[in-house]
Amino acid sequence: MSDFRIENVSRRQFLQGTAGLTLAFALPASAAPAGPGKAGGEVVGKVNFEPNAFLRIGADGSVTIISKHLEMGQGTYTGLATMLAEELDADWNKVRIEGAPADASRYNNLFWGPAQGTGGSTAMANSWEQMRKAGAAGRFMLVQAAAKRWQVPASEIAVRDGIVSHSKSRRKAGFGELAQAAGEETIPSELTLKHPRDFRLIGKHAPRKDSADKTNGKAIFTQDIQLPGMLVAVVAHPPRFGGKVKSFDAKRALKVKGVVEVVQIDNGVAVLAKDTWSAKKGRDALSVDWDESNAFKLGSEEIFARYRELAQTPGAVAAQQGNVEPAFAAAKTVVSAAYDFPYLAHAAMEPLNCVMRQTADGCEVWNGEQLHTGDQHALAGFFGIQPEQVKIHMLYAGGSFGRRACSKSDYVLEAAQIVKATGGKAPIKLVWLREDDMRAGYYRPAFHHTLEAAIDASGNISGWRHRLVGQSITKGTGFEGMMIKNGVDVTSVEGAANLPYQLPNLLVDLHTPSDIGVPVLWWRSVGSSHTAYSTETFFDQVAQVAGKDPVALRLSLLQKHPRHAGVLKLAAEKAGWGKPLAPLAGMRRGRGVALHESFNSYVAQVAEVSVAADGSLKVDRVVCAVDCGVAINPDNIRSQVEGAIGFALTAMLNGEITLKEGRVEQGNFDTYPLLRIGEMPKVEVYIVPSAEKPTGIGEPGVPPLAPAVANAIAAATGKRITRLPLRTEELRA
Repeated sequence: MSDFRIENVSRRQFLQGTAGLTLAFALPASAAPAGPGKAGGEVVGKVNFEPNAFLRIGADGSVTIISKHLEMGQGTYTGLATMLAEELDADWNKVRIEGAPADASRYNNLFWGPAQGTGGSTAMANSWEQMRKAGAAGRFMLVQAAAKRWQVPASEIAVRDGIVSHSKSRRKAGFGELAQAAGEETIPSELTLKHPRDFRLIGKHAPRKDSADKTNGKAIFTQDIQLPGMLVAVVAHPPRFGGKVKSFDAKRALKVKGVVEVVQIDNGVAVLAKDTWSAKKGRDALSVDWDESNAFKLGSEEIFARYRELAQTPGAVAAQQGNVEPAFAAAKTVVSAAYDFPYLAHAAMEPLNCVMRQTADGCEVWNGEQLHTGDQHALAGFFGIQPEQVKIHMLYAGGSFGRRACSKSDYVLEAAQIVKATGGKAPIKLVWLREDDMRAGYYRPAFHHTLEAAIDASGNISGWRHRLVGQSITKGTGFEGMMIKNGVDVTSVEGAANLPYQLPNLLVDLHTPSDIGVPVLWWRSVGSSHTAYSTETFFDQVAQVAGKDPVALRLSLLQKHPRHAGVLKLAAEKAGWGKPLAPLAGMRRGRGVALHESFNSYVAQVAEVSVAADGSLKVDRVVCAVDCGVAINPDNIRSQVEGAIGFALTAMLNGEITLKEGRVEQGNFDTYPLLRIGEMPKVEVYIVPSAEKPTGIGEPGVPPLAPAVANAIAAATGKRITRLPLRTEELRA
């Protein structure tokens, strides 16, 4: 990632425009996108504006809001626009969204310092005041312009749905009529934001801004980009991680109709053709001899055997309170469990892709860009240019779940290598087919957990030990300095090292093996995707041994965490916790609960399941309570939680990347099946009313689902699931 680092620095600036109103970060014209498929720069009304701000108002009254964050299905465009439009008092029907260019000095993630990117469920949280202030400033300027034009006090002017009005004189004007004059006003040093009681968009129903275009085909994704003379590249990757090209024969590939060229790159051989299918057929005809002398050749079971061996010895301490040794020595009962979690693919709807071309003054990129600054610096380093010479057009992405935020900029640099290897004579569209996406890395790391709990003579938990073994996501990346402390990658232990339960004696430690050569990366909810399962299923097991109700025991240990307790109480109440489930003929039925905090949001889920004698499982219902601060778009929160539940259930039932002698065994959805619509449970989502600042919602719905289902299975069958994905034979009566 070149010299790119994450730091806590931010800079903000407002600009005034002409023939309309432009507000937000300054952006040099040299960084503005241009060309087909660009996010911005279109003619708005009669005025052509450069995409250099969070807010632009056209002469026709259109309101353009610039999103610094990627829209990959999570509702970012709508959420950011809602915040700004609320304070602007814009007409929601006239609001449109554009993706910002890559420029960290203007569009940085305020939680990351001088780095632009989308991840960690931070989009709404880091933009909450920023976008509202941009809207409030625009409203202030419009009001001032109207007051001067009508010679009336600004305090008597009202703004609503894009109309500025003065009731006493019965004057009114649309935003477009006042835009040029408003652009001449000075931004005030102090801005007054609305009181929540006055919100008309925030917390209400504001229809998503990307739905229509995604339905009618107008939305632009990477695959839609067509440039003059563009070639499509498909790459033959090594069958094992760490393999290299020894030699290749392209004769047969070059005979395939449509194939233009074959070039070697660092991580394989690229076949370039006039279309994707021809490139794929050319790759099929390619003959490659691989050098696997340094390739990773272990299988999944060998990896887990090594992890289990490491788990027998102490690791780096991630969290410690009290003294666990005396607690276990004096325990009346010791409960223990061990868990295995597999590698998981991201399996987004849109596999990885990228369009790139060299220009006279740098390079230009079109893609669903998630880690703008990291990719910009990586490309600058590769081409030997300055970061500002790398222009990135942020398009829609068909999902990501962390995959497009690769700290190694893998697929982006792969496209760059192809461009360079071909002499930059043609634009290149790199296309990863589903099998590439599944087999060429990166994955949620596999993990092994061991847990022990000491129960004293009074039936209380007196000690808790938790040991984790798995690869670090951030080691060797630009995030290492911020995320690895005293040898502990915080992403590995999040959700385990910060348990909310009041336990007098606790020890959490971690082993991070450095000799496992499988590429790993964040996956939706990152470490919480496995720590929530181990901690919450183990907690239920402890409650059972102690003879206590799982909800009551949790609540008794959450006295210092009212927001955790709040969602737990709400979910239990709405689910009818404590009431027997209606019997179903031939089915064993059970109800289970799980609670987890991730990305500063609090989620509790109660699952109801039915298990047949042959072990087949049906998740009937999931009741979810979520506290994510101010609910900017309640409908979007519900849809994100519903999607997270489906995503998590997919992983629990089917998700597993396995290796045999270093080769990934899965390739497409036939061997890595996703949840089918008939398997989706009934989902109820309840949002806790809150005046706290908004926090993340894209990921927090994932962690509690699997443990809630597993606890329901245990209630129904008495069987504890300690290895994922679920194997139905374990549930047979």
